[in-house]
Amino acid sequence: MATVEAAGVRGPAWRGGFGRLWSAAVLSSFGDALRTAALPLLAVTLTDDPLLVACVAACGYLPWLVFGLLGGAVADRVDQRRAMWTVDAVRGLLVAGFAVAVALGHASIGLLIALAFALTTLQTLFDNAATALLPSLVDRAALGSANARLMTGQRVAGGLLGGPVVPLLLTAGAAAPFAADAVTFLVAAALVASLRAGAPERKPRPAGSTLRREIGEGLRTLARDRVLRGLCAATALCNIGMGALIATLVLLVTGWLDAGTAGYAAAMTAYTAGSLAGGAANRRLVARVGAVRAVLVAGVAQIAALLVMGSVRSLAALVAAMAAFGFMGLVWNVNTTTLMQQRSPAEMLGRVSSAYRTLAVAGAPLGALLGGTVATAWGSNSPALLTAAFFVLAVIALIPVRKPDVPVVVPDDGATTAHVHR
Repeated sequence: MATVEAAGVRGPAWRGGFGRLWSAAVLSSFGDALRTAALPLLAVTLTDDPLLVACVAACGYLPWLVFGLLGGAVADRVDQRRAMWTVDAVRGLLVAGFAVAVALGHASIGLLIALAFALTTLQTLFDNAATALLPSLVDRAALGSANARLMTGQRVAGGLLGGPVVPLLLTAGAAAPFAADAVTFLVAAALVASLRAGAPERKPRPAGSTLRREIGEGLRTLARDRVLRGLCAATALCNIGMGALIATLVLLVTGWLDAGTAGYAAAMTAYTAGSLAGGAANRRLVARVGAVRAVLVAGVAQIAALLVMGSVRSLAALVAAMAAFGFMGLVWNVNTTTLMQQRSPAEMLGRVSSAYRTLAVAGAPLGALLGGTVATAWGSNSPALLTAAFFVLAVIALIPVRKPDVPVVVPDDGATTAHVHR
């Protein structure tokens, strides 16, 4: 492992594998942004049924609910580096085949839905394996900085660079964004395959151990840790609200504010810019208040931003609120991920990660339905206020775990976890 000292806080060195993992993650995010932007554009040329178009997006959630826990259990059984590059290679081949189908005029809405479902299903294994692999590449004291750099790089590649490139690629044909995405998957697979990271030491599995039992162990480990339990509950509540906000934000901007598509683009750009600033400032905030309290501060600040979004009828106010929301959103994401990595047993990190992610994302589809219902009943600004209410509940859930030095309950298998630093 390699780390560097900066202002008394450890940060990850680019050598020792982290640089290649970062490059692979950022390149994949760029490719994901190309595909994510191109898929709905292609979908509307294949069908005028809104439900079928929505099914393409829904497949981005459904595999996590169905296979998320299984992906974490598998990630703890296998060599995580090998799992990651194999998954990326398979995804690259799938997208390449899809690009050929588009180029030959054989694309269909059913093929789009199948592709979206398959890619996200494979992602459940990739993301859990990546979360479990990072602690073997950097020191645990540097995990916060490593996660911040990863998420910031991904936000730059996906939020700032990927979207604007799609119209340029489309001039070369409808298949071009998918061909480019396939290339990013294959190059990322090669970068991950070149890593020299050993798998964590694992105790032999007890006789008769099954994936179902191992998934249960991951859920119980998450439930026993007061900090992780509180963070998971808070994130789940936030994601219900986020589902409502994301589903209706375009209505708030183009309807309630009457700011048009330019206003919507300005709001999303402000969110991305705020996220980048949050990634840069996170280390200093954590050094001052600690990781758990940084999440609490982020939640309170996001409540204020949401109240502005839902009550101040001004595009300038919305842009400022979205920037603050993005800033604190990245602080939240970096520190919840870091705390999960620090507090989980190394040999169970895939399962704990999958339990956390699956429970946290489960409420997003419900939130989207709530957002549409509330917007219909009380106006397109009301989902932002509903989201603020869910964030208030999330902050309340965090209050009992604001002291990060709570000892971790030792799992039944005798594994121990690291204590979270103040």
